Amino acid sequence: MTYEAIDPHTGRSLWRYATATPDGLRAALERSEEAFDSWRRAGLQDRARVLRGVAERLRSGSDEHARLMATEMGKPLTAGRAEAEKCAWACEYYAEHAEAFLADESAETDATRSYVTYGPLGPILAIMPWNFPYWQVFRFAAPALMAGNTVLLKHASNVPGCAARLERLLLDAGLPDGCFQNLYLTNRQAGAVIRNRRVRAVTLTGSVKAGKAVAKQAGAHIKKTVLELGGSDPYLILEDADVEHAAAQCVHSRLVNSGQSCIAAKRFIVVEPARERFVEAVVELMRSVRMGNPLDESTAVGPQAREDLRAVLDAQVRASLAKGARCLLGGEIPGGPGWYYPPTVLVDVRKGMPAYREELFGPVATILAVKDRTRAIEMANDTSFGLGAAVFTADVDEGERIARDELNAGCCFVNSTVHSDPRLPFGGIMDSGYGRELGRHGIHEFVNVKTVSVA
Repeated sequence: MTYEAIDPHTGRSLWRYATATPDGLRAALERSEEAFDSWRRAGLQDRARVLRGVAERLRSGSDEHARLMATEMGKPLTAGRAEAEKCAWACEYYAEHAEAFLADESAETDATRSYVTYGPLGPILAIMPWNFPYWQVFRFAAPALMAGNTVLLKHASNVPGCAARLERLLLDAGLPDGCFQNLYLTNRQAGAVIRNRRVRAVTLTGSVKAGKAVAKQAGAHIKKTVLELGGSDPYLILEDADVEHAAAQCVHSRLVNSGQSCIAAKRFIVVEPARERFVEAVVELMRSVRMGNPLDESTAVGPQAREDLRAVLDAQVRASLAKGARCLLGGEIPGGPGWYYPPTVLVDVRKGMPAYREELFGPVATILAVKDRTRAIEMANDTSFGLGAAVFTADVDEGERIARDELNAGCCFVNSTVHSDPRLPFGGIMDSGYGRELGRHGIHEFVNVKTVSVA
């Protein structure tokens, strides 16, 4: 097996990397363990200095990073620069706050002194996806490295250049050799790494199928896991919502990364009085965006990253149309080179359709109309996923109540898109996984929460 980057704009092969040899993998695991022994003893200020250096390099090289993302997986340049900036923000956030997050916590007991301390676990395997090839890595790696862990990265096979560039970026910023290693692994090799005694935990962002496989292997060897899996995020547009604002936010979310995002709005559930205006606004906004070469500065929607995933998306749309959905925009694969799928709007979506139940990974907006907000909440929760949800309403207090008490998801937003933020924990429930990244909770996922009691 090789890791191969294919330009999704042309379909042409760019470069290939061979997967690790048994000896090379064995040496990498040994280096990670050896590096952990010294990195865990490094002061927090030394670790912070490295992450601040990473942030500086992410910003100064943002054009280079954006072009690499665009070339390997089709992300438009403006989005790639924004991704690099967000990674820099995460590095700086943990450089500033890790000391407070990891500080000992005293507890009143019968002992002379009792407290909880937070120490690193050791080498951690990170299995990461292609859709946010920098951000998905840094939202885990920034807190994990600040906590004193070392990282073994198995990135997606279609973004090998991004994976190599991330390793070089961290080393150039002063991270000691062995603390972050990019490994080109087959699935079988990844399983062997999970089983290896040196590896203490695993984090994965990917499909439900991949999450189940990793959880099964890690569980068999009593390894801590954090899983961030798929989503079918519902956005509720209540009858009193600012329809233009809601439509703009929904379309923005739906087109993030050309629709290839777990937290992109997958289902727009609109209460009937607002239906007509909302549908018109969504269609107009989706029609206005420019699809094209991701290396063109004016492009808003690039190609789909992989040809096979575009085929799956097209099949989901066609199956939904066959069951009674209507297509108001797009819905046809364009001719010519590249793996493009146009901004598409489906209405009259209902149960039994792929557009209702499945995660559509592409620029497809699905609109469901309901009679009232009670029904809207029921439909929002009628899913096996639970990553994110949003509600749009003029009654902010009621929107907050719905977000807090009614919606079954790990992240809920009022009058805004679902998005990740280094200051807040991010993750899902049910088929969307478990555990949290980011915020204080994110750095605590991969530490030893140790009780110390002095008689």
